[in-house]
Amino acid sequence: MTFTSLKFYLFLPVVYLIFHFIPDRWRWLVLVTASYGFYASFNAPYLLAVLLVVTCISYVCGLRIASHKDESSRKHWLQVGVVACVVILALLKYLPFLEAQGNSIFGLSSTFSKTIISIGVSYFTFQAISYLADIYLEIEEPEHHFGYFALYLAFFPKLLQGPIERAGDLLPQLKQTYHFDYDAIRSGMLLFTWGLFKKVVIAERFALYADQVYSNVYNYTGLPLILATYAYAFQIYFDFSAYTDMARGAAQMFGIKLTENFNSPYLATSISEFWRRWHISFSRWILDYIFKPLQMGWRGWGQSGTAMALLVTFFISGVWHGATWGFVIWGVLHGVYLALSTFYKPYQKRLHKWLGIEKSIWLKYWQIFVTFNLVSFAWIFFRAKNLNDA
Repeated sequence: MTFTSLKFYLFLPVVYLIFHFIPDRWRWLVLVTASYGFYASFNAPYLLAVLLVVTCISYVCGLRIASHKDESSRKHWLQVGVVACVVILALLKYLPFLEAQGNSIFGLSSTFSKTIISIGVSYFTFQAISYLADIYLEIEEPEHHFGYFALYLAFFPKLLQGPIERAGDLLPQLKQTYHFDYDAIRSGMLLFTWGLFKKVVIAERFALYADQVYSNVYNYTGLPLILATYAYAFQIYFDFSAYTDMARGAAQMFGIKLTENFNSPYLATSISEFWRRWHISFSRWILDYIFKPLQMGWRGWGQSGTAMALLVTFFISGVWHGATWGFVIWGVLHGVYLALSTFYKPYQKRLHKWLGIEKSIWLKYWQIFVTFNLVSFAWIFFRAKNLNDA
């Protein structure tokens, strides 16, 4: 069941009507049941098992972290929870890739992992990790009510593609008393409809050309390849942002506000600004839980330490997006862009001043053009079927 399926258009109003008329103390149960039912619609029982295991592990480890006062015990339970979540995610998401590499190296023909899908696993796993980290850092208190915690990880509008919500943002909203708000429901339905329009009408029109070219790149040269890459850049933006709009719109009907995930990213004037505008909840996650710890650990290396932290962070970002070399190269390219900018940025303003263009509107347009083309170039590796095609 996806947001564009007829089943979902029957599912959502039924869930809302039950949620609306049931007593407030049971509303969390309605949403938990609906969320697990939504996930069960993908007919992969192991996905439900993984969601439940990650929920139980992070719930218990969160309570353990908070219950201990000594640093070693707190760190121990943090490591237990994070390692368990990462191992589960890695096994589920990267087993097909590892099996394919093994088959290639050893001449095998195993197809066991082809039946495995990992829809949504990355998102609730990342939420679980951020929850544990925030408890360890004493940013948040642990959630004692298992039902609310399960709902925090599984809330169906954001289950499949995010946003990645922080506990401090979402958990209080799940507990608040619900009040019928016509304007909120109306705006939520309009936002959902706008997202549906972006997905079905805009994104899929761009996909027609991008898919035609990228499905057989050897039949094209020059301009068609460039136009197909631009078409894919807009396709992925409208597709991904459409899902966020639909997720936010559906959640708003239940009185819950999810994070706005996109803010005109192709108007960014630098790669760092692009990542402040693109997939915002994910960008904040890798900034807070990967980049900052690495940067602090390598702060003695100065700019080189920051550059290295950016490279490692975006390498991990590429691996997270998928188990192919194309995703890895896409992540490394963005890491290289940002790493180089740490050395160039101190000289940037002086260069613009020396050229007399620091206040020119054309400078901004040029920066948007360059940034968009750097991002689009990286999309080639993200979209191509394999490295030869890229």
